[in-house]
Amino acid sequence: MAGQTETIVASILGDIENGVLNPGNVIEESALIARHDVSRTPLREALIQLETAGLIERTPRKGAVVFKPTLEQFLAILEVHAKLEGQAAGLAARRLSARHAEALEAATQACEAHAAEHGDEAPDVYYQRNLDFHRVVAEAAGNGYLLDMIKTNARKLMAYYRARYHYKGVIATSAFEHREIAELIKGRDAVAASAAMEKHVSFDHITAMDLIAILD
Repeated sequence: MAGQTETIVASILGDIENGVLNPGNVIEESALIARHDVSRTPLREALIQLETAGLIERTPRKGAVVFKPTLEQFLAILEVHAKLEGQAAGLAARRLSARHAEALEAATQACEAHAAEHGDEAPDVYYQRNLDFHRVVAEAAGNGYLLDMIKTNARKLMAYYRARYHYKGVIATSAFEHREIAELIKGRDAVAASAAMEKHVSFDHITAMDLIAILD
């Protein structure tokens, strides 16, 4: 039963990360039951876990839907997320191993290569490169609890970050900032790496309102 529950959780999280499920979308429970050949019990347990994490909400009419923040909620989550990402970059600068340094360089180069070859095109593909970069930094921090917190908060904002990469010039800026952050981490400058990452993942108030309107 536990295995079935975790399978459903992973399936829903995967759909959120890949943009199949966006904020406000209904979780089609019957489709999940059919896809994974499970009963309603593991599905119910999976939804409880995701609701507890703040990733879905239950509504009287629609049932389970993907969490859709208000502007106030969006800005509050973003504020926390920026601090967490910044902390991860700072810890990564202090604790960077040879293995993570290699992975960080590969992820940074992948973002740069995409920006150079495609420019503003294929933003959803670039977004996956971006996720890889941030994952490597968070893993390099060497703190499993921090990594889990970053993942949970990121999933609440993923659709908005993904939409942001459809704006002109954002991919090039992102790749440039990734290089800056990577060099600061490799240079063991924890304070500067933390500040650069925090700035990198933040949105101004106007951009936040635009992104919420786009996905409304």
